[in-house]
Amino acid sequence: MEDRLHALARRHQRARLGGGPERVERQHKSGKLTARERLEILLDDGSFVELDPFVVHRTTDFPLEKIPGDGVVTGYGQIWGRRVYVFAQDFTVFGGSLSEAHAEKICKIMDLAVKSGVPIVGLNDSGGARIQEGVVSLGGYAEIFLRNVLASGVIPQISAILGPCAGGAVYSPAITDFILMVQHTSYMYVTGPKVVKTVTHEDVTHETLGGADVHGQKSGVAHFVEPDEVSCLERIRALLSYLPQNNREQPPRTPCDDPPHRTDPELNEIIPEESTKPYDITEIIRRVVDDGVFLEVHRGWAQNIVVGFARLDGRSVGIVANQPAHLAGVLDINASVKAARFVRFCDCFNIPLITFVDVPGFLPGTDQEWNGIIRHGSKLLYAFAEATVPKVTVIVRKAYGGAYDVMSSKHIRGDFNFAWPTAEIAVMGPQGAVEIIYRKEIEQASNPQELEEKLVREYIERFANPYSAAERGYIDDVIEPAQTRPILIKSLEMLETKRDTNPWRKHGNIPL
Repeated sequence: MEDRLHALARRHQRARLGGGPERVERQHKSGKLTARERLEILLDDGSFVELDPFVVHRTTDFPLEKIPGDGVVTGYGQIWGRRVYVFAQDFTVFGGSLSEAHAEKICKIMDLAVKSGVPIVGLNDSGGARIQEGVVSLGGYAEIFLRNVLASGVIPQISAILGPCAGGAVYSPAITDFILMVQHTSYMYVTGPKVVKTVTHEDVTHETLGGADVHGQKSGVAHFVEPDEVSCLERIRALLSYLPQNNREQPPRTPCDDPPHRTDPELNEIIPEESTKPYDITEIIRRVVDDGVFLEVHRGWAQNIVVGFARLDGRSVGIVANQPAHLAGVLDINASVKAARFVRFCDCFNIPLITFVDVPGFLPGTDQEWNGIIRHGSKLLYAFAEATVPKVTVIVRKAYGGAYDVMSSKHIRGDFNFAWPTAEIAVMGPQGAVEIIYRKEIEQASNPQELEEKLVREYIERFANPYSAAERGYIDDVIEPAQTRPILIKSLEMLETKRDTNPWRKHGNIPL
């Protein structure tokens, strides 16, 4: 028995070596950690339990060395004392390329994660499909894709891109809930620079084609961009602290030292007197939420809308807010898609939605119309209308036109809808409304400018305020800004037992 135990220990030791010291050193020189080093940072100390450490490839057509683990470390552990399934591709073994056996290891823990109702985190660092296995490796990718789809909305799925991710490999992360990338060491693209050069004659690098900043700022593929791997792994830990284990559980509630009845008089002065003057909506968010902590998602992309996670009296909430500091907070294609996806995620996992509104409307222009602002804008409308989680809305300034309807209004099942006294709720801005309604009178006036200014003042007094909407019950109350935090917390307390359903259907047909 002793000999067998020694033999077992040697096998485990060999599996832990990965591709060997030389390849590990090469990994470190390229600024990257190994798969096992990453798991040590990601998971609670000593909690990792490995599965399938002795699996090897089955390739017979080419003379490939059989390395235990076959380029991916799989298993389960804990984050903040809560279970999580993980896989970490090992670039030191065949460049982390995906073989039949490699894919089967990933599929096994994905199946276990769904059965157990536990989140899954994938650490991607792979050269793609293992060419020596041909269509078998492609089949392995498809098996993973299928499981990503079936797990969607059932358990949280998080993907970290910690090296190359190219070709078919990109579609698994794309289906997951959140993608994290690291500057200068990770990249994603469907076709690499060489193919791009051949087909389109564009001369691009890996970084300019699919680097972290590209996907964090231009494409919106990456939800988080981090400066290094340690920050990336710590970000995953922070993100999971807001999420439930699965779609049947409520989000975790944490102890809170920030008083639930705390008011903030500074909020009474935060909205500029001039309605066209910008300000930073995140300042409002941070003054309202617990301890000023706000985990912003998609920070670099579609900055005219802000989404992210926070807590109110220890409860996890998802926040959606127009950003007047960027494009005046207008809704365009990217902002609509960004917010719609976030709203749907929160609804999947029972996370209440808090919406701060300051929106002048949808962005006009041929570029937006030709690229489908009607179709994309309706995604946000669809997402808010479909959501059955508690929904609380605060209109802080502008809420004009169809954008008023879209931003979680009472008409699309907003539960509590409040407004600050600075709110302006109307079909359009005062200037545009007056120019349309009183066009003839202004044209015929002896002093058109003076009359127009007078009519604008009258319009603002009559319509560009929250009281017309409040009189009809579209706004539940006009509140003092300083009282926003306690009012939101009381609203969430009232909605803890909310039950709402949609008509039975196989699934809706969101305007993709």
